[in-house]
Amino acid sequence: MTENLDKVRLLARDLRDEKEFPRSPRETLGGYVLAARAVDKCRSFLVDLNGEYHSNCPVDQIWLKFSEIGYDVFRDFVATGATDEEIAAWIGENAKQRPRPDIIIWNNQQRDTRISDLPVDTQVYMEDYIKQYIPRNRVIYSWFDVYDIEEQRM
Repeated sequence: MTENLDKVRLLARDLRDEKEFPRSPRETLGGYVLAARAVDKCRSFLVDLNGEYHSNCPVDQIWLKFSEIGYDVFRDFVATGATDEEIAAWIGENAKQRPRPDIIIWNNQQRDTRISDLPVDTQVYMEDYIKQYIPRNRVIYSWFDVYDIEEQRM
């Protein structure tokens, strides 16, 4: 187990000090948006480098529910020290089998989702989050913008 955690530590991003961030929710892994971000947060969580980021948060759950991959199974595979390429292959084998166009449609729906399209509890959370972390002069077009602006990708 320690050997696996050493592998995870080499791959993990240090999310504790705002110098590194998880990948954009827009970035795909295994064909899915949100998956690369979920992997980054999971790796960091496993080796206690996650800072204020949470693995298996509601954002991660959106992808996990769509792919029909359970968090515990996902976490256990990430904990083996698997590389991105190995995780992408694993996702292909373990996600609910869907036609590629269905996954592309879902990805694009996620990329295009506005704050007002989110569940009410998430809208309430985002209202306060945006005030705290997003400069007042920045316009949010989709919910992915919140993360990309805060994490200095936009």
